[in-house]
Amino acid sequence: MEGNAIAQFIPLILIFAIMYFLLIRPQQKKMKQHQNMVSALRRGDQVVTQGGLIGKVTKVKEEGNEIEVEIADGVKVRVVQNTIAQVLNKTEPANS
Repeated sequence: MEGNAIAQFIPLILIFAIMYFLLIRPQQKKMKQHQNMVSALRRGDQVVTQGGLIGKVTKVKEEGNEIEVEIADGVKVRVVQNTIAQVLNKTEPANS
């Protein structure tokens, strides 16, 4: 009787395990990669925002979670760091 009850839950457990490995785990990995990319932003990087703007990072503000991006000569906009979709060109760190 008790073995029958456990057998009914096995398909449910298998479905959850499959969903975890196919959906949840890859999404968490992608979010971690994006967070690492955003935290590694520095002045001079060329970036693409989620809105499609392409520009060069001119200032990284630590306290506000925002960066300043120059999208044209003399045109600078403030962008929330998490809205950066892609880094096109990384600058090399300056040797001190």
